[in-house]
Amino acid sequence: MTNPMFEQLFEFEAGREGFYGEFGGAYIPEILHETIAELCDAFDAARKDSHFWDEYVQLMSSYSCRPTPVTFCENLTRQCGGANIYLKREDLNHTGAHKANNVMGQGLLVKRMKKKRVIAETGAGQHGVATATMAAKLGLECTIYMGAVDVARQRPNVFWMEQLGANVIAVEDGTRTLKDAINAAMRDWADSMAETHYVLGTVCGPHPFPLMVTWFQSIIGMEARKQMLDIIGQLPDQVIACVGGGSNASGIFAGFLDDAQVELIGVEAGGEGMNSGQHAARIASGQGHVGVAQGYKTYFLQDKEGQMKDTHSVSAGLDYVGVGPILAYLHSQGKVRFESATDKEVVEAFKITVKNEGVIPALESTHAIVHALKEAKEIGKGKNILVNLSGRGDKDIFTIADALKDEKWNEFLKSKVENMD
Repeated sequence: MTNPMFEQLFEFEAGREGFYGEFGGAYIPEILHETIAELCDAFDAARKDSHFWDEYVQLMSSYSCRPTPVTFCENLTRQCGGANIYLKREDLNHTGAHKANNVMGQGLLVKRMKKKRVIAETGAGQHGVATATMAAKLGLECTIYMGAVDVARQRPNVFWMEQLGANVIAVEDGTRTLKDAINAAMRDWADSMAETHYVLGTVCGPHPFPLMVTWFQSIIGMEARKQMLDIIGQLPDQVIACVGGGSNASGIFAGFLDDAQVELIGVEAGGEGMNSGQHAARIASGQGHVGVAQGYKTYFLQDKEGQMKDTHSVSAGLDYVGVGPILAYLHSQGKVRFESATDKEVVEAFKITVKNEGVIPALESTHAIVHALKEAKEIGKGKNILVNLSGRGDKDIFTIADALKDEKWNEFLKSKVENMD
């Protein structure tokens, strides 16, 4: 069967292809127009071909643990004394995150377009590992752009990307984080578009990327909706997901867009706090402004002159300066509420989740857990909250160990360094 949630998403385009209200579009240089048009045609043909969706689902079922389960957090629920908390376990996907959904789908499109090389940007590294995995599986050349700051704090993922055969390029421009990696990937694409496809990792960038990535990620929401009905006999009262660019949130929200009784909540990176200037909360802070960058129009953290501000988050995947245009539109229509979680809250929620549920969440996903713990107490018993656990935390071991000030880990690192001398 084809994806029934996609038509609802497509209807958000208010008469202009690629626009959702005032957000979205394809603000691209002339040199990319032909390539983007080719991608639009390929995607449009694929979404209308029921066999393509079936092929996609079959690939994900045999290669990436789909459908991922929903887990009831009995201990967290008891500890909060409020609503029941459930996790949609995208951390159990192959490569450890929801990113596999999008890259494998785009990989199938690449094969349709008969291109031989893929490039990608990555922040936390999960999208990079997923893209490198897809390239290895489908026999494609692969280059990954990653900000130098993220390379340093996500070394395990860099190691695996390289082992998978990808060429990982550390980007030294700007803040040396995700937005700079995207800029570098765009420059590569402009120079190599005839044989290269850019596997954009989130629901940002020029049309058709926001819609296309949401379409592939909507498999999360389709599964989750059915699973909650099977498990508790009703839909959840709230669905909560972290939001960097917003692909995991867009994916799970897609399953509940028609359900007015389900509140959709996106959680941004609060960093050191809303008044610190060290965060990445574009909407929740009220500090984001509508602008155009990196091929699309949305809320960005920018100054009065339109220059992008520096961002900060304990999690490498949430410090992006913009937010997906579909999510921006859904917020403007009152369909999605945005909140934030600080670094300090994330570290505490991480410890609580690991020790009480035996689940090791990615720091990105833990932002959603922070808010779920708050909401569970507020909305009370008898209610149900579904959290999209978008990734697992083993990639964050250096950041987490540092935040927890784990002495044994520090001793281990010192011993490794001494042995190298």
